[in-house]
Amino acid sequence: MSIFIRSAISAGLIAGLVFLILEMVLVATVGGGTPWAPPRMIAAIVMGDGVLPPPADFNPVIVLVGLIVHFVLSVVFALIFAAIVTGRGLTVATTVIAGIVFGLIVYGISFYLMTEFFPWFAMARNWISVLGHAVFGGVLGWIYFNRAARVVTVDRVA
Repeated sequence: MSIFIRSAISAGLIAGLVFLILEMVLVATVGGGTPWAPPRMIAAIVMGDGVLPPPADFNPVIVLVGLIVHFVLSVVFALIFAAIVTGRGLTVATTVIAGIVFGLIVYGISFYLMTEFFPWFAMARNWISVLGHAVFGGVLGWIYFNRAARVVTVDRVA
């Protein structure tokens, strides 16, 4: 497996974790909801809308499914992002900016186009979701650049 794929996978997992923590904390603290609502919304992609709140309490099966779906999607998006930016000679700043834009595009697709298939995502069109996706993209860009660029620099020296 190439270093770029490994870097994208790890960047996707880390950015996905940051996104999920941020979403759950913000929904619970300022969004007026429960921290389990985001994993339930994600789990509903494969389990159906019957798992949506209420009640929005902790259910280990639903949360586990939500986590699996979320991290698979995070890695898929990271691989797409890596394919877009790799070899373009971007700086860390431009890679982070590209990541933020990418995250906002993922938000737009998920919360506007995909609502045709998953209508419950429309109720989460808010600043928390926008911020979460922007942060996901920024973290994705930063981690990917640092992991992939470090290896390219070492390869050039050797």
